[in-house]
Parts: sequence; structure tokens; C-alpha cells
Amino acid sequence: MNNDALEELIESLKLLPGVGRKTAQRMAFALLEGERLSARRLSRALQAAAERIRRCSRCRNYCEADLCAICTSPQRSAETLCVVENPADLHALEQATGYRGHYFVLHGRLSPLDGVGPAELGLAQLADLLADNPVSEVVIATNPTVEGEATAHFVAEIAQAGGAQVTRLAHGIPVGGELEYVDRQTLAHAFGGRLKL
Repeated sequence: MNNDALEELIESLKLLPGVGRKTAQRMAFALLEGERLSARRLSRALQAAAERIRRCSRCRNYCEADLCAICTSPQRSAETLCVVENPADLHALEQATGYRGHYFVLHGRLSPLDGVGPAELGLAQLADLLADNPVSEVVIATNPTVEGEATAHFVAEIAQAGGAQVTRLAHGIPVGGELEYVDRQTLAHAFGGRLKL
């Protein structure tokens, strides 16, 4: 029995983050159940996304036009620029906050061991953007990992050279958290970044 198409589907689904062979196999069988309407719909959506979605020429977010809806919106403030690691971070901030400024999406973080340097993150483009469109504040919203902190430092230098005030997302104790259960590194970071009331 020849199952090349099924095996190719399973291997393709394994490319998704966090999906191993068993999960990919379950997904493949679920897509092939019944009249296969969901499989055809997924196929069309993937094809359309692969053909039409690209990076915004200004902020590097995913979009279908040269500029994304955020960059072209007259309701957004040009005074602030929030730098995020990836489009998922941008969407999380959009859903959870009232931020009404612009963004710059790095599509990663500095990681020399993985071959990710300033060029891969578009940091020259960020410097050009800040030179052409001065902003009063650059909000750095990279993750609090070693690579994220190194990236934040690099971005801060670029922003300060462009004359912008640099701020960083606060890190520390989660709402509803209890000190005795917070890990040592998070607690130390929160204590070091304490604010005046």
C-alpha cells in the first residue's frame, strides 16, 4: 500500500512548532475524516497565505500590502514606536493593551550561535526608520531571556542615537502571584526594578 501523500502530510505538519509525530498523525487523520472539507479549506488558506502575505516595508509585520493596517492608520500615534520580537508579540500587545503607537517587528532576537545578528533582525532598517521619522519614545518589548536582553540593549543604543527616550516593559511578579512561589531570578529582577509610589 502506497501512503506517500499521507506521510508527506504528517511530515509537513511536524514542521509546526511543538508538533511531534503523534500529534501530526492525529492532525492528518482529523483533516482526512469525512468529506475532507476542512482539509481543502486549510489547503486553500495555506496557499493564499504563501502567495499573498509578506512583510510590511515599514514595520516588518505580516500583511498583504506594501504597508500594514497599523502603519497606514491615521488613528495611530507616530510619537511612539514599540519594538517586538515577532508578530505574535505584536498581536498580544494589541489585544491586551491600549497602545496606539507604531511597531517594529524584529522577527527574532540576537543569537550569534544560531547565526542571528543585527542584519537578520533588520536593525539597520530600524535605525533608518528612526532617522527619517523621529519618535519621542521607543518601547522595547523583547522577552526577558538572555538573548532578549542583549537585543534590548542593542535596540536601546540605536534608539538613543536617534534621540528617542527608551523604555522597557516591566518584568516581575505576575498579578495574583505570591512571593514565596516566584522563582529566584524573577523575584530578583522585580526587586531590582522596583518603582516609587
